[in-house]
Amino acid sequence: MACGTMNAAQRRYMWRFLPAMGVYSVVIVGSGLASRWWHPEGLGLFALALAPALPLLAAIAAIGLYLIEEKDEYLRSRNAIAAIGGLGILLAFTTVWGFLEEGGVVGRFPLWGAFPLWAAGLGVCQGLVHLRDGSGGEA
Repeated sequence: MACGTMNAAQRRYMWRFLPAMGVYSVVIVGSGLASRWWHPEGLGLFALALAPALPLLAAIAAIGLYLIEEKDEYLRSRNAIAAIGGLGILLAFTTVWGFLEEGGVVGRFPLWGAFPLWAAGLGVCQGLVHLRDGSGGEA
């Protein structure tokens, strides 16, 4: 979608989401390197471990704010359906994985993987909604 074709809610979403993901990319690498180089303990370790979650929380907020601010009911519905579908994929995966883990069949699933898994499910569901509607989502 070209920037000129975005509505106001979509532009605000991009201005919130993309910087959050950029900061996340820098912080995840930086906190990992800092932990390896300095071997922090206590509050420093806590801060470095927590740091990558903060920009992801901003990205999650950007998604929620977009759904609140989107005035086009069709676009809001499509995106809400995709978000709920992504959540369903996440819940199904973690439920099955949890039982397999309890049974000793698989190892532990890292909880930080929940957001990327949801985002991947969101993307899949956006594609499915696009196919279902047979359009590019233009109102």
